[in-house]
Amino acid sequence: MSYKSGRHFLQIPGPSPVPDRILRAMDNPVIDHRGPEFADLGQAVLAGIKRIFKTESPVVIYPASGTGAWEAALVNTLSPGDRVLMCETGQFATLWHELASKLGLEVEFIPGDWRHGADPQAIAERLRRDDGHQIQAVCVVHNETSTGVTSRIGDIRRAIDDTGHPALFMVDTISGLASADYRHDEWGVDVTVSGSQKGLMLPPGISFNALSDKALARAKQARLPRSYWDWGAMLASNATGYFPYTPATNLLYGLKEAIHMLEVEGLDHVFARHQRHAEATRRAVQAWGLEVLCLNPAEHSPVLTTVLLPEGHDADRLRRLILERFDMSLGAGLGKLKGRVFRIGHLGAINDLTLLGTLAGVEMGLACAGVPHQPGGVQEAMRFLADR
Repeated sequence: MSYKSGRHFLQIPGPSPVPDRILRAMDNPVIDHRGPEFADLGQAVLAGIKRIFKTESPVVIYPASGTGAWEAALVNTLSPGDRVLMCETGQFATLWHELASKLGLEVEFIPGDWRHGADPQAIAERLRRDDGHQIQAVCVVHNETSTGVTSRIGDIRRAIDDTGHPALFMVDTISGLASADYRHDEWGVDVTVSGSQKGLMLPPGISFNALSDKALARAKQARLPRSYWDWGAMLASNATGYFPYTPATNLLYGLKEAIHMLEVEGLDHVFARHQRHAEATRRAVQAWGLEVLCLNPAEHSPVLTTVLLPEGHDADRLRRLILERFDMSLGAGLGKLKGRVFRIGHLGAINDLTLLGTLAGVEMGLACAGVPHQPGGVQEAMRFLADR
């Protein structure tokens, strides 16, 4: 039978399931993006998204994936041959490194084991050796979606400040925004990169640069080519609620509703819910006798949990079996983790029963695939959630 009853469990770490309220918000006619009705929408989302980033500074909204916002962050602030310091925390940090190199930047990559976040002291030590201030930017992934490891952005900012180095601080929180605590202004981030399809609960298609005054000042001297990504053109149009080119109107309808949903729940409650579901998931993994990839409890992601399978067992085979038998999608291992791990997404519009259904599908899949484990992970998660 090709027909499958019930709902598909999309439990990858993004795109996350889109709530019905957001789908209904997007199901509206396209309006004139030069007319007065659009200006009201534009001003509402441009003001609202600043509250989600916890910033008083401008946030630029692009019709693009997060990769576009990566490029925008770099081309608006840097010049050909500039030196950039990045940290190898996983596959997405690696891809940002590759993009920067293609733009003609000189990239230093602090090596990592993909099981820890960016090391604040390693960053500080490298900056202290940079007597001539050749390093123009430090770029860090906040929530590494490939590993389930969260870097400590506030600690990194303090470490940079301790050196007195003038480098810009850029952060990718594509999967962290609206799922993990994030504070653009308080943490002194110069450019924050994010996207629509994770904690904001939208389809893919819009991305963001949250800016600082320092980043805007650097943009005046930057010489990397930019046109589509130019902050100047965007900010000039945004001042009256418009965009310099055709915006993703229906995604902006959805963004307005997403911001409303997040603020009605309250961002602190949103973050606490994600932490609670992450802890329940880790307890299930530990009860199964399996290993969480992230080794530092202070860096456990509230967005996803990456599970390392025992040697000799193929995580992709397990994922295929779970999809075929239980109609649930789990995240694949990426890059050097391919076939070794699977990723459980617990972000966006989920509740306790959604999470327990997800964990039940994993536990059944482990048994069907013959992966060595102890039963009882779901019960352990149930106990934790029932007590809290």
